[in-house]
Amino acid sequence: MNMNGKVVLITGGAAGIGQATARRFAEAGATVVICDLNESAGLETVRLIGEKATFYPVNVTSRADVQTWVEAVFARFGRIDVLINNAGILRDGQLIKFKEGQLLGQMSESDFDAVISVNLKGVFNCTQAVAPFMARQGSGVILNATSIVGLDGNFGQTNYVATKSGVVGLTKVWSRELGRFGIRVNAVAPGFIATEMIAAMPEKILDGMKARTPLGRLGQPRDIANAYLFLASDEASFITGETLRVDGGIVVGT
Repeated sequence: MNMNGKVVLITGGAAGIGQATARRFAEAGATVVICDLNESAGLETVRLIGEKATFYPVNVTSRADVQTWVEAVFARFGRIDVLINNAGILRDGQLIKFKEGQLLGQMSESDFDAVISVNLKGVFNCTQAVAPFMARQGSGVILNATSIVGLDGNFGQTNYVATKSGVVGLTKVWSRELGRFGIRVNAVAPGFIATEMIAAMPEKILDGMKARTPLGRLGQPRDIANAYLFLASDEASFITGETLRVDGGIVVGT
């Protein structure tokens, strides 16, 4: 899966799955361009990877920010081969909390809007900015981060599940719209992955995640990075419009 000469953009690339993906693509020979809101973590990731990596501070919810970033990358490198829409946030909560006839709480409008803005609109912003450059060069790969909960649903994640289900839909639409320009569009649906956020959870919860996963372990960020690398490579040249589960066999939801 040689990526020599390829220019790869990764949103949310400063930590977790994004960082692992940046490192994996650099190992395969790609020039990696990451963006994130966390500037210190982004610069540290570039330091870890070395000369093959570049960092830009970008807010993916801002179409203007994204456009400026994409144009700067193209001006510097002269091409854009792969976009990985990895940036995402969580603001979990139940639609309503109701007991004994009383409404005790509900997901806030601000939490709903924040997740939609990053996880769904951010994917739209970045893809729309990159697609014309790929179309003009007659080739490109767009990879979107969805989740198993976007396929199966999950308790307490109305906003997150809505965005991840939406990303699956966007992937299908864009594969049809952009295929004639030589652009492939696919999604990856991770299961429980041992990122910094999950590693901080109580041991009891982690044990429960492992118990619900047929392979008996949490996934590693590199497991997802390897899936992205395969889908971006020429070995996957006839795959588009698909969502690849990388989840150890789990099915979530109640």
